[in-house]
Amino acid sequence: MNIRPPRRIRANISYDGTDFHGWQVQPGLATIQGTLEAALSAIEGAPVQVTGSGRTDSGVHALAQTAAFTLANRIPLDNLRRALNNLLPHAIRAADLVETEFHFHPRYHALAKTYEYRIWRAEICSPFERRYTHHHPYPLFLPAMIRLAALLRGTHDFSAFAASDDKDELGLSKVRTIFDSELLEQPHQLLYRVRGNGFLKHMVRNIVGALLEAGKGNLDERALLDALRPGYLDKPGARRPGSRAPACGLFLVSVEYPDILLNPPPRPAHAGPPHLDETAD
Repeated sequence: MNIRPPRRIRANISYDGTDFHGWQVQPGLATIQGTLEAALSAIEGAPVQVTGSGRTDSGVHALAQTAAFTLANRIPLDNLRRALNNLLPHAIRAADLVETEFHFHPRYHALAKTYEYRIWRAEICSPFERRYTHHHPYPLFLPAMIRLAALLRGTHDFSAFAASDDKDELGLSKVRTIFDSELLEQPHQLLYRVRGNGFLKHMVRNIVGALLEAGKGNLDERALLDALRPGYLDKPGARRPGSRAPACGLFLVSVEYPDILLNPPPRPAHAGPPHLDETAD
């Protein structure tokens, strides 16, 4: 009897994170990962584990979160997408489902991620914008914010911009490379866009908090560069550059991967089931 092997499927997931407690499964709480796993498990008729490119925080949104899961069900991908979206709440949508390599891991294989943070500047924030932007109608000196945003480019130790994490005891490096960092002025809002090879817990929101301090005149270039040096937090009297900005303004915009993973060669029809590494991210 010819039994076809299970499929590894990559999906583009978008969501409004307002009513969810972040990406990662948490007992008794509504999360993006948990909601996706419940829907896929109903389709599969067995538990399905979903892995994402990162663990967005409670209230953070995604335009294009990359997720992957393994299914034995041979339902065509177009039908799977429709069935999945029928089971998901309207705040979560799945798109662009494709078969990929079995070793594909959305987090470990990512080359870069891009985030955007939106700051609404008008005196009145529309009720249709309030869930997706940080309303800050107070005076800001934008040239200082723009200069400091550019200084974040390059490879730095972002310990001063990271929240405590359950992995801190492992002593992992908090050095990250930022490929691009810019603050753009748009009608009624500021848009901070950052692209890097990885991000720490609350890192982008803490960066935005620092930029807001610069706009208020409370943080200069020297202080920012000092905070990016290794061992900064060990210095007597060291203070973090700014307070964490609210989650509502943050969006995961895109995740980049090597082309060979996005366009793998066809899997031979006679190939047997692979060894699956389901290590959680």
